[in-house]
Amino acid sequence: MNEKRKNDMADHSIPATRGAMATSLDCLPCFVRQALAAARMATPDPGVQETIVREVLKLIDRTDLSLTPAFLAQRFHRRIRDIVGSRDPYREAKDRQNALALSFVRDLRAEIESSADPLLTAARLAVAGNVIDLGAPGDVSRNRVRTAVEQALSEPLRNEGDGLREALVSARKILYLADNAGEIAFDRLFVEQLGPNRVTVAVRGGPVINDATIEDARAVGLDEIVEVIDNGSDAPGTLLDDCGPEFQRRFAEADLILAKGQGNYETLGRHPSDIIFLFAVKCPVIAGLSGAPVGSHVWLRPLGEEAHSEARP
Repeated sequence: MNEKRKNDMADHSIPATRGAMATSLDCLPCFVRQALAAARMATPDPGVQETIVREVLKLIDRTDLSLTPAFLAQRFHRRIRDIVGSRDPYREAKDRQNALALSFVRDLRAEIESSADPLLTAARLAVAGNVIDLGAPGDVSRNRVRTAVEQALSEPLRNEGDGLREALVSARKILYLADNAGEIAFDRLFVEQLGPNRVTVAVRGGPVINDATIEDARAVGLDEIVEVIDNGSDAPGTLLDDCGPEFQRRFAEADLILAKGQGNYETLGRHPSDIIFLFAVKCPVIAGLSGAPVGSHVWLRPLGEEAHSEARP
């Protein structure tokens, strides 16, 4: 890494990003959009909103694109929280998203129980819940979630027949990496079908965007059926060297890791562990990496190093 750029980073503490994709130029406008959204959630003061956006623009100017988007987003959102003096600017939005998702759960559980393959139906619905994401473009509305649910109930996951069921059934110790608030209610339905006795769910160790924390797991009752831990990190993904020792131990011991969302794919997409990624494709960068068009509901295994290097601008 260029030494000047390294010294420009917020706290000089840069965890290794083994297994992670680099940042594309197309990621940079998303950072600005997230900054403005967070500013507007945190304060009605246009002066403070402008300060936040300008601060993020300064950080972008010093950004080393060899670092993964989740690392850069972690730094940007820490700065935003400092400026607005809020530990969690997205808290009210996450509470609304949890309530929205819970309003679907009863009907979705009935759909799962009446389906020909409850396990795969639950997996599809867990991916449908991944549209509840304030880190990606688009609104989080009841209609958007309903459309994703309809897609999940009518279409298999991309390449679903290529061993997904077999991998899910054969695993003895599963570490389930949750992604967003709201979505975590759909994850509960999937965990019920996987069998909670062989699953540990991991959430973020601190607030960032609308990513799920322990508070969100409790809000949807996930902690009532399965062990929930936090990963010790406030990155919107899984930067292993930034995670706590207990999480790292669980990661190493799991014989299957289920990783929800694009952030986990960005940070673990070429990691050598046995990982299944489950997410909705929301941007052209991930579409290029995954080989699936925007809007697809997918499950994927880790990619090789060469695929990630080819995605760099």
